[in-house]
Amino acid sequence: MDRNAVEAWVAGYERAWRSEGTDGLGELFGVEVEYLASPWAQPIRGLGELGKFWEEGRDGADEAFVMESEVVAVEGETAVVRVAVEYARDVPWRDLWVLRFGQDGLCRRFEEWPFAPGQEDGQ
Repeated sequence: MDRNAVEAWVAGYERAWRSEGTDGLGELFGVEVEYLASPWAQPIRGLGELGKFWEEGRDGADEAFVMESEVVAVEGETAVVRVAVEYARDVPWRDLWVLRFGQDGLCRRFEEWPFAPGQEDGQ
């Protein structure tokens, strides 16, 4: 992976979040993906379980939000991305994503470090 490939992957992630259903997940994640919604969460395993998690976690494809991202680092198959999301209905989020990719460019492991207002003190 290189910086351009990671940026394209993140753009695809945002497109998938804004799209109806979860069919687009297979273009982003490997079949046996391990997805952690926080570093302490139990991993969500496989595209089927990830699809259920996505559908439960969003209002739908028309959910109003603005997303900005910056690739912080890329080293071999691992990338770190800083993400800011401003939802119309909810508090803003800041995330760090630690991504591990396969040779095919699909994400094999997604680890999210989410932060919202009120978490500044780590509690």
